[in-house]
Amino acid sequence: MPTSVRLDPETEALLRRLARRSGRTKSEIIRDALQRMAAGTFEAAEPASLYEAISDLVGIADDGAEDLSAKHKQRFREKLHRRR
Repeated sequence: MPTSVRLDPETEALLRRLARRSGRTKSEIIRDALQRMAAGTFEAAEPASLYEAISDLVGIADDGAEDLSAKHKQRFREKLHRRR
């Protein structure tokens, strides 16, 4: 049976991240949460791995220069030279 729920932007973003991270639909996440609350077991499950814990953050930032780690000494010297 279709049901509408209004969520604030932060809760909607959380729901999307949970669904993406678990590979389930938003509806499945909501049903599971309701069932856990009704059963009195609304505990957040521990992530299976560190990657699972941060998987929603992977790829959200620009990493800068491609050769940053390979040429860090050279870049540092260049910055020091420019300061002089």
